[in-house]
Amino acid sequence: MTDNAVIVNGRRRPLANTATNATALDWLRTSGLSGSKEGCAEGECGACALLLATPAPGGGTAWTPVNACLVPVYALDGQEIVTAEGLGTPEAMHPVQEKLAEAGGSQCGYCTPGFVCSMAGEFYRADRSAAVVSAGRSAAEHGDGCSAHAGEHGPNGFDLHALSGNLCRCTGYRPIRDAAYRLGEPDPADPLQQRLAEPAPAPVATDAVVDGARFIRPASLADALALLRDEPDALLVAGSTDWGVEVNIRGRRAPLVVAIEQLPELRALSVADDVIEIGAALSLSEVERGLDGAIPLLAQLFPQFASRLIRNRGTFGGNLGTGSPIGDTPPALLALRARLVLASADGEREVDLAEYFTGYRQTIRRPDELIRAVRIPRPLAATTAFHKIAKRRFDDISSVAVAFALDITGGLVTDATIGLGGVAATPLRAHATEQALIGQPWNAATVRAASDILGSEGTPMSDHRASSEYRSLMLNTALLKLYSTTVLDAKEVSA
Repeated sequence: MTDNAVIVNGRRRPLANTATNATALDWLRTSGLSGSKEGCAEGECGACALLLATPAPGGGTAWTPVNACLVPVYALDGQEIVTAEGLGTPEAMHPVQEKLAEAGGSQCGYCTPGFVCSMAGEFYRADRSAAVVSAGRSAAEHGDGCSAHAGEHGPNGFDLHALSGNLCRCTGYRPIRDAAYRLGEPDPADPLQQRLAEPAPAPVATDAVVDGARFIRPASLADALALLRDEPDALLVAGSTDWGVEVNIRGRRAPLVVAIEQLPELRALSVADDVIEIGAALSLSEVERGLDGAIPLLAQLFPQFASRLIRNRGTFGGNLGTGSPIGDTPPALLALRARLVLASADGEREVDLAEYFTGYRQTIRRPDELIRAVRIPRPLAATTAFHKIAKRRFDDISSVAVAFALDITGGLVTDATIGLGGVAATPLRAHATEQALIGQPWNAATVRAASDILGSEGTPMSDHRASSEYRSLMLNTALLKLYSTTVLDAKEVSA
């Protein structure tokens, strides 16, 4: 449809006759903006990164880096983006481009546009502090890799973890990090800085039909639910971090795609005395900022969930909606005893997450339903931990994920909930281990006995990520690791 368009680098570009399955990356490159590159086509390298204008928490706009290779271009209908070409030119470089050039942060240059966009997103972050971080937290103490741990800030307040989704195979990360740490504050006259004071583009209703395929962004939740009732085979898409991979790598196509990530009814976050409710279409980055540590278990999970680029689009609803047994959020939410609000045109129902998964990528959600929200009951357990075992520290799929939520009173385990991922056809609760812990003293003997039970939970299989024996061993040692951590914490407190 000729009225569908995206604002790109300040210019309106129509989407007329663009295939509904096209990604933003393919559309940009076809349009002559070839700065964004395809490195992996599944959101792991960041070479395709661009900046998306999104609503800032306190009003105005934030420049949010996202993977162009995963975003359906029609999901950007009516939205505003900036590519590497829109940041600067060879004659008038952007400060990020200048610092990268000065530090020698580009060699073959293939990954550079993506690094520039991710770095620019952090450059414009509203709460980036210019204060020098305390000694012992400086970047030099953590090595040279950009996949540094969450919250590693430079002397200019730059969070290096903002670049964890960008990979470079030839330059080495040291000069890239140096460039990031040499950035000053944005010039108040910088047009992209000034743009932050204005509202982000409002969502627009989209209905595009090209060659018989259709992409719809409903105007309201009611419209979306009516559409699901009438079109039960419709594909729901939020952040598209999973579907984008299917499109790019497996060549899958859907005759009808329904985008729901901007529906306001799916984007609420509320914290009450008895329950915390998280809208299913909020990005993980938005949830992380909104909770601000209110759920310690999720605070441990967020930095380990893929990369910032993925978290800027990925949602709880999408991670649960796929029914994948290796998603990172289900084990944590199981440990938190989360419940899901499923909505349809006939009304809503609330289900226990422990009863939601029924088989490999199968759930009790009906075709006419969507996940509206995740509800986490309070009070929260006092002792929590999230253990992710993967081949890489960050930006990787887990081989095994274990989440613990324990209450320990007077040296006794009074309650225990354990969520597991990667060890069965579905995420699951470790009920046998929970029962072995409850009512027992929190000591080495109890933990060793319960660890043997935990190692036998699930039905782990062997694949290219890990063998079944390895997965069982990781389960067996997870509880011991938690116990040793609590002992060390207790010693530090007493000291």
